[in-house]
Amino acid sequence: MSRAGTARMVGAREGSANATRALPSGYFAQSELPFASLVLLLPLLVLYEIGTRHFTSDPFAGTEHRIIAFKWMQEFFRLFGASGRYLPALAIVGILMAWHIARNDPWRVRPGTLAGMTLEGCFLGLPLLAIGIVGLRYLAAPVTGDWRGMLVLSIGAGIYEELVFRLIAFTLLQLLLVDLLDLPKMWAGAVTVLAASILFSLYHYLSGEAWSLHTFVFRTIAGIYFGVVFLFRGFGITAFSHASYDVCVVALRVLARA
Repeated sequence: MSRAGTARMVGAREGSANATRALPSGYFAQSELPFASLVLLLPLLVLYEIGTRHFTSDPFAGTEHRIIAFKWMQEFFRLFGASGRYLPALAIVGILMAWHIARNDPWRVRPGTLAGMTLEGCFLGLPLLAIGIVGLRYLAAPVTGDWRGMLVLSIGAGIYEELVFRLIAFTLLQLLLVDLLDLPKMWAGAVTVLAASILFSLYHYLSGEAWSLHTFVFRTIAGIYFGVVFLFRGFGITAFSHASYDVCVVALRVLARA
């Protein structure tokens, strides 16, 4: 074979290797892609940033600081000399973009996929809401302060807490349990879900809330629930379902107060 022919074959192989992947078939595969998660969550990130700027009166002048996961991210960036209120939001965009580029996925999301993810995220918040209402009466606590500020807080909490306690925590725990300790994947998955859920529950008491077995059990159950959703449906839908659940809780408490 001539050198020219060989060069054409090598070039064709390289072009095939570097070609963008085709969009997978089926809603479930498409909705798990990082770019789909980014497009789904980007409006919520924008709403959160606008909301924290708009509600400037106490007690929501520092609404973002009431989400400890958000503050942890800010402190992490300060370790490297970086600061800014938008860094956590940019970090989420950067993580999903880097994940998307590493996978070499196509730069498009079907409108039907986004609509399905929105509906699925809202629907997946309902079982946990039912547990809170019927089983543990977790929703009995009244809303204090401006309900609009609480809605802003709910949107941010759904995204940033899922980033810390599912996407980041699951990745680190899997590295520890599977790659370092060589546990079977099934056991490692179960330990990961349970450990992250307990940490998620304990995390809520860092803001000064009094310890209660009642709320600890419910939040651990919530963590397990979101952990299972994350394993099967990915980050975007999990964060959206968490945010939709929190928004529903605020709405129900406002209605109960009225």
